[in-house]
Amino acid sequence: MAINSVNSTTTQQATAYTTQKANGIEKTVDTKNTTKQEAGVVYEKSDKTSDVVTKKTDYAMIEKLKADAEQRTAQLRSLVEKMMTKQGEAIGTADSMWRFLAKGDFTVDAETKAQAEADIAEDGYWGVEQTSDRILDFAKALSGNDPEKADLLLDAFKKGFKEATKTWGDELPEISQRTYDAVVEKFEAWKNGTTVADSAQTEA
Repeated sequence: MAINSVNSTTTQQATAYTTQKANGIEKTVDTKNTTKQEAGVVYEKSDKTSDVVTKKTDYAMIEKLKADAEQRTAQLRSLVEKMMTKQGEAIGTADSMWRFLAKGDFTVDAETKAQAEADIAEDGYWGVEQTSDRILDFAKALSGNDPEKADLLLDAFKKGFKEATKTWGDELPEISQRTYDAVVEKFEAWKNGTTVADSAQTEA
């Protein structure tokens, strides 16, 4: 079976099922039919397993990353929808929301602006560092931290970036390009068994 097919299958399985343990008995639960967003679901980066190569998909980590991303994306969508509604814009689909933002033809109230600036700050959830870290963590979880899969997974990221650009309808904001560059740099460091700091010193 091709590696792409394996990765696709394992991702779907991670989305559809989770294992719960109660009274010493494990059972598999179909998460497609359960509520996806749970209060207080937050992914926190852990360095304890980041250096362990298992070559087995880390479904638990994938679920944490997915749950956190869904919750944060829902918060962002709610923020934008309120702004669109105030300005008489139809909310429509997610694609229309991104195109609305890409046009830049809107006004932002002080509260929304402050929240957005905090989210995309250097240490913010949607900032370059945290976003690129999450993308790398997802790749490591999917591959069992196997650096031999780095190029394959980086190619998948690049394809996703192109699709996001199409959805946006224009060139993505500058922060997106900086995040792209950070992801590429971190993938290269992972593949070569170095750190981003080491790579920077080598280039210098």
